[in-house]
Amino acid sequence: MLAFHYDNHALPLPPGHRFPQSKYRMLREHFLREPGLLRLRQAPAASEAELVLAHTPDFVDAVLHGHLSAAAQREIGFPWSPAMVERSRRSVGATIAAARAALAEGVAASLAGGTHHAYADKGSGFCVFNDVAVAARLMQAEWGREQGSLLRVLVIDLDVHQGNGTASIFRDDDTVFTFSMHGDKNFPFRKEPSDLDVGLPDGCGDADYLAALDDALDEVWRRLVLYPPGLAFYLAGADPHEADRLGRLKLTHAGLAERDRRVLAALAERGIPVALSMAGGYGHDLSTTVAAQINTLNLAAASWAGRQRVKE
Repeated sequence: MLAFHYDNHALPLPPGHRFPQSKYRMLREHFLREPGLLRLRQAPAASEAELVLAHTPDFVDAVLHGHLSAAAQREIGFPWSPAMVERSRRSVGATIAAARAALAEGVAASLAGGTHHAYADKGSGFCVFNDVAVAARLMQAEWGREQGSLLRVLVIDLDVHQGNGTASIFRDDDTVFTFSMHGDKNFPFRKEPSDLDVGLPDGCGDADYLAALDDALDEVWRRLVLYPPGLAFYLAGADPHEADRLGRLKLTHAGLAERDRRVLAALAERGIPVALSMAGGYGHDLSTTVAAQINTLNLAAASWAGRQRVKE
C-alpha cells in the first residue's frame, strides 16, 4: 500500500507547544524499520491552483505570502513561517497523492493529514489548509475530465473533534457526504452541521462507541443507496484513545482497531476506494498515539492486500 509522508518539513515551534509534530517522524521511522506492506513516498506540495479549489484566493495568498494577521495565526495555533507554508502544502499534497493511489489501487494513506478544522477562508485548530476538501474537489475535477462522469465522495471523520471546516466547505454540495463522529463536548465548541453528526458523551468506551459507529454507518449506507460514493476519505484519528490528553473518550487500542476494521471492511464490501489520513492524536506518551496509528496503517495495508487478491 502506498503511504505518503512529509515530516522532514518541521515547524519552528516554541518550547512546550501542544502540537505533537514528532509523532509523524516516529510513525515514518517505524515503517522504515518494519515496512511490511507499506511503500513509503515523499509527499509532493499542493499547488496554489489546487488549494483554491477549496479555499478562497485571498486566504491562500495570505498563507503563501505571509500576510496572515496575528489573530489568524493565533486561531491556527502556529506562527507563520516559510516552513509552515511548505508543511501545509505538503499535507494537502500527501492526501491528494493518497486519493489518486486509492482510486488506482483501492487503499492508500497519508501518514498525517486530516486537517478538518480549516475553513474555506481561514485556518483553525492546528489546521491551515483542509487537505481532504482540496483532494476531494481535485479528484472530482480529474475524474470528470478523464471519465466524463461525476465522482461522488464520502468523508468518514472519526477524529475525536468534529470536522467543522469540512462540514462548512461542503455544506451546500450534495456530491460530498460528510459524516463526523466525535466528542460532543469537545473542541470545536461551535460545531458546523455535517450531513451526519454523531456526538458522543465524555468517557464513552469501546462497546458504546462501536455500537454508535454501527448505527451511523447503517444510516450512511441507507442515505447513499441511490448515489453511492466512488471515493471515501477516512480520518482515522487516534485521539479517541483513553490515554489521549485532549480526547476525553475511553477507547482502548483494541477498540480503535475494531473501529478501523469495521470501516475498512464496510468500504471494501462495497468496492469503495479509500484514502486514509491519520488525523489527531495527543497522547501523554506519544508512543501510545503512534502505536494506535501503526495499528491503523497495518489494518489498511491488510485491506489493500485483500483487494489486490480479489483483482487476481
